[in-house]
This record gives sequence, C-alpha cells and structure tokens, in this order.
Amino acid sequence: MSIRVRFMVLIGVLSLLAILGISVASYKFSVNNAMTEARDKGKLVFNFLESARLHFKKVQRPRILELAGPGQRVPVELKSGFALTRGVWEEFEKKVPNYAFKQATPSPLNPANKADSDDMKIINIFRSNPDLQSTEGLITRKGEPYYYFAHPIHVGQSCLRCHGDPARAPGWLKKQYGSKEGYNWKAGQVASAYVVYVPLKKPLQQARKSAVNLVLIGMACILVFMLVIWFFFSRYIIKPVTMLEKRATEISLGKNLGEPIRTPSQDEIGSLARSVDRLRISVEKLLQRLRS
Repeated sequence: MSIRVRFMVLIGVLSLLAILGISVASYKFSVNNAMTEARDKGKLVFNFLESARLHFKKVQRPRILELAGPGQRVPVELKSGFALTRGVWEEFEKKVPNYAFKQATPSPLNPANKADSDDMKIINIFRSNPDLQSTEGLITRKGEPYYYFAHPIHVGQSCLRCHGDPARAPGWLKKQYGSKEGYNWKAGQVASAYVVYVPLKKPLQQARKSAVNLVLIGMACILVFMLVIWFFFSRYIIKPVTMLEKRATEISLGKNLGEPIRTPSQDEIGSLARSVDRLRISVEKLLQRLRS
C-alpha cells in the first residue's frame, strides 16, 4: 500500500470518527432541547388550565351559586371545576390536536376521565408520596413517546357532597352519571391527577433527521477534502518523488548525467532534489575522470 493511500485511509477514518462523534453529540443536544421545549409547553398548558380552574372556583362558581339562590339545582357544568377544565380542553384540543389532557381518575363520574394504565402509574406516584406537588417525565403511550406533567387532586370535604356516599349524592347527579363510578372517595386521599401529555414523536424525528443530515453533509465534506488531499499529494509529493526515483535510478546506471534536475520548490522535496542533483554532478565528474 502506497504512502498516499495509507495517508488517505488515515485521514478518512479520523474524519469519519469525528463526524460520527459530532452527529451523536448533535442528536443528544437536539433531544435535550426537545425535552426542554416539551417540558415548557406542558407547564404552560397546565398552568393555563389550573389558572382557569382556580378563577372559576374563587370567582365564578360562588357568583353562580349566589345568583341561583339557596336550594336551587345548578347543572354540574356550571359549578364543577372538573367540568370547566374538561370543556376548556376540548376547545383547545380542536386547535392543537396532538396534545392530550386528562383529569385521570380511577373512579370518575364522567367516563372520559377514566384513568388508563399509564395514568394509574402517575396517580400511584402521588399516592406513594402524599407531599409531592407535581411530577413530570417521559412515558410511552400507544407506542409513541410523550412528555407528561402532572399535578395531584386531593379530596376535600366539599368534594364529598357529590363523591362521597352514593346514597347521599344528589338525585340528579345519580340520574346523569349513575351510582357505580365516582363515589366513596375519602377526604385527603389522592383521587385523581391533572395530566398534560406533550407529544415527542415529531421533535425526536427531527433530531434524528438533523443527525443523519449532519452525517451526510460531513461525509460529503470528507469526500471533497480527500479529493483535494489526493490532488495535492499527486501534484506536490508523489509526482516529484517519482521523478527523483527515476533520476536516481538513471544516475546509478550512468544515464542522462548531463541533464540537470530542476525543481522550484524550497521545501523538503526541493532539498531532496538538490541533493540528488549534487549526486548526479559527482557521478558525472567521477566518470569523466575515469575516462580521462
């Protein structure tokens, strides 16, 4: 294997390793950015829903009950923070369909809030850690990655009017939702959780695409770089060295001794050429003396 080929192989391998290293680092950086963005979006959506619920609880619901008067039946949609949050989310979901929000509840009145196995994992985190105010992380739902942000919902005394003993629940409530699900809650327990799911499929695909593009661009740059190196080696190293090898062989055979070796370069190749030329002159003079 020639020096040129060995050098090109070395340059190619080192460049490829560098490109792969940069691509892996770029992929991890893009994934971290996607996670950070998903976390920020999840918190933004969650805080908006929570703010809407708290405003309803503190301002709107008391006013509605006041206007309705004592003993008057108020539809659950007008006095339940859960119903309000669900309604707000349904409108939000029409514009941003890839996000998911659940008032995940093991035993809900509204079947739409029924917790699935993924939701139960989150609820159990809160039940195992009663003082935990929120949790977040990665989860796979239906084969796709999501970033979730969750907040526990603790049962208060006011919740037990509808979610306590079903025998004491309002008749209209049991008529609307039945008497099997959504009852027998205990004060202080974590009954459910607000969970926002932010999709990560597209950001992760984009991160992989960026890494692949970087590899392809890097390989193209390596190819161009190696072509330039190949031309440089051929023009400024291989060609002069081959010429000097040929002239050294001729000198050893006593051929073309009167033909000088000319090279304009002042580098190591030029120095070698001048040395070979001095050898030519010495051999030529030696042969002239021998002939005389």
